[in-house]
Amino acid sequence: MAHTVAPPKAAAPGQPRRGGPARGLGLLLAAALLALAVTASISIGSKGIPLGDILSLLADPDGSDAAMIVWEHRVPRTLLGVGVGASLALAGALMQSLTRNPLADPGLLGVEAGAVIAIASAIGLLGLAGLPQYIWFSFAGSAAAAVIVYLLGASGKSAATPVRLALAGTAVSAALASATQALVLIDRDAFEKFRHWGTGALAGHDMSVLTRVAPFMLAGLALALALGPSLNAIALGDDAGRALGVSPGRIRLTGALAVTLLCGAATAAVGPIGFVGLIVAHAARLICGPDERWILAYSAILGPVLLLTADIAGRLLLWPGELEAGIVTAFLGMPVFIALVRRKKIAAL
Repeated sequence: MAHTVAPPKAAAPGQPRRGGPARGLGLLLAAALLALAVTASISIGSKGIPLGDILSLLADPDGSDAAMIVWEHRVPRTLLGVGVGASLALAGALMQSLTRNPLADPGLLGVEAGAVIAIASAIGLLGLAGLPQYIWFSFAGSAAAAVIVYLLGASGKSAATPVRLALAGTAVSAALASATQALVLIDRDAFEKFRHWGTGALAGHDMSVLTRVAPFMLAGLALALALGPSLNAIALGDDAGRALGVSPGRIRLTGALAVTLLCGAATAAVGPIGFVGLIVAHAARLICGPDERWILAYSAILGPVLLLTADIAGRLLLWPGELEAGIVTAFLGMPVFIALVRRKKIAAL
């Protein structure tokens, strides 16, 4: 799935090296930010709930309206944001590492669009309405779209450069989006089921959604984190990786499986949410350098921070109404994408 890989860059002379203790402290700070985002997500909304009341309601629900809001709406929404944010961020970090493509993101490379059209087909053509039924379509659509984009990006005499892959992903995403709209417009009932889900929203889901997708998310997370040392080995090149006892083909296959699980589960749960993987993976790399073990660890924590923050911002921007998290992340991610495309050294990580 990847071409020749450039080795990670060493720190320049005089530049401070980002060592283990500093990275560990940074990870603790990221965890503190996540705790703050979780607390704010449960507290902030059309009905504000003080922090002290939240803690007491979490410890001992009293049957009040506030307890119902916390347990039936905001806790599932927040936990789903944690799971989806971590999944999309890890998927983005894995895709960037495996393809050496700084523009890799589940949304930009068509992976989310593949899941969306597969789910729309399941709803509109087969009449499947439940998450346990169409989540398998999400996995199949994600995997198929990833393969198509890579084949298009690698076609011809040129290698699958980051820009070629991004262009192929954009073209495939646009085509799949048009086909998706055609499917849902043909069937009015399918459109009503698809309308809210298709915007990429954390709101409106109960705890059953999380319990159904959590096993797939956890499996993808475990696979992704376990790949860290091997990704460092193949970052030196396939030959060097084999010399270190790593099979590049097996690592890429395992990584593709992890990406499929993470993206398929996240998209099936809340719909397409773009740019989380792009933003978070680059932020993690900026913080901790080229070590994939730390990049994946930071991504797993910073992804939920970004998505929950976007969800909270959506509640505040149109208060007492709401703006879906997927729309907010699109506004945040587009400038990042444009800045990355305009960089002179965009060939590879």
